[in-house]
Amino acid sequence: MLGINKVRHNHATADGLDIHFRSAGSPDLPALVLLHGTPSSSHMYRHVMSPIAEIAHVVAPDMPAFGFSAMPSQDQYDYTFENISRTLGALLDDLGLRSYYIYMHDWGTAVGYYLATRAPERVRGLIVQNGSVHEEGMGPAWDTTRAFWADPSEENRARLPDWLNFEGTRDTYLGGMPKALAPLMAPESWYLDWERLSRPGRLDIEFALFQDYAKHVARFADIEAYHREHQPRCLLLWGRHDPYFDIGEVMGYHRVLDQVETHIYEGSHFLLETHGPECVALIKDFVGNREADLRGRAA
Repeated sequence: MLGINKVRHNHATADGLDIHFRSAGSPDLPALVLLHGTPSSSHMYRHVMSPIAEIAHVVAPDMPAFGFSAMPSQDQYDYTFENISRTLGALLDDLGLRSYYIYMHDWGTAVGYYLATRAPERVRGLIVQNGSVHEEGMGPAWDTTRAFWADPSEENRARLPDWLNFEGTRDTYLGGMPKALAPLMAPESWYLDWERLSRPGRLDIEFALFQDYAKHVARFADIEAYHREHQPRCLLLWGRHDPYFDIGEVMGYHRVLDQVETHIYEGSHFLLETHGPECVALIKDFVGNREADLRGRAA
């Protein structure tokens, strides 16, 4: 018999879509939902799921059009982060996950905060890794993007970075990476991502989500209000050489939350590729301590 902590690759129908997800660990343990960003998939969690499964039931779904989940056309599916959160929320309901920790990375942060703000009572804790919900995290790298969001003219679109190609996909992994750490990055990651992005119509979906990200940024005040009211326990894991999200993001959390733990590493956007064991240890401590606290309150 396979060990319960081994990663399993599953498919389920949620919100009418075939969703691929990885899972590990006993369903009797607290649930931890791992949300990926772009251009990746649940593949980014492949090395950390089994060790985390020692203390949690880990579920890592591929968002629609990402990884090995279904990719309906834009006529068939509304590619917004809010709608993706409803699709993945349906998956979690079908799996019987009534409360959970959420690990959020990059675009997964937008999805995760829709889940959290829609049902705060279901959130046991938040783990945020290189994803922004504060203006402090949106540095000068976002200037041309903000200009395009404000005025989506052809001129402003031409000023956007040329990232929807193989080189741009690779740079999400290697951009800002200290040279000493670059050999730790597995090239199959960006080759797999680009293979998925190269499917007919997929780059149009990517650009639609890029445009919708403006709605996530517009929600920053609402997310801060959620933090202030509900005070979720939070763990921040940060690669400080991330070219997309500024390290100032971590201070936004400390400004409002009473219980936030921060760890900053000499990594970049995909921190788990270079600091997986370190992050696993912190995640296990975070979940273990939080569960002990919850048990103490219930006693």
